[in-house]
Amino acid sequence: MHCVDVRTAISARADGEEPPPEVSGAALDAHLRSCAECRDWEERVHRLKVLTARLGLV
Repeated sequence: MHCVDVRTAISARADGEEPPPEVSGAALDAHLRSCAECRDWEERVHRLKVLTARLGLV
């Protein structure tokens, strides 16, 4: 699985949307366990969501 596909799925998950059909939840979680860069990207997405919520931008 490519990181770009995983990051699309992370964005979808963060927005409460369905991930792309080629990325199952189990595959996403497995990739995140093995890829520090994508875990870091997921954390940054989470922090951005929290910040925008605090600012009332969502």
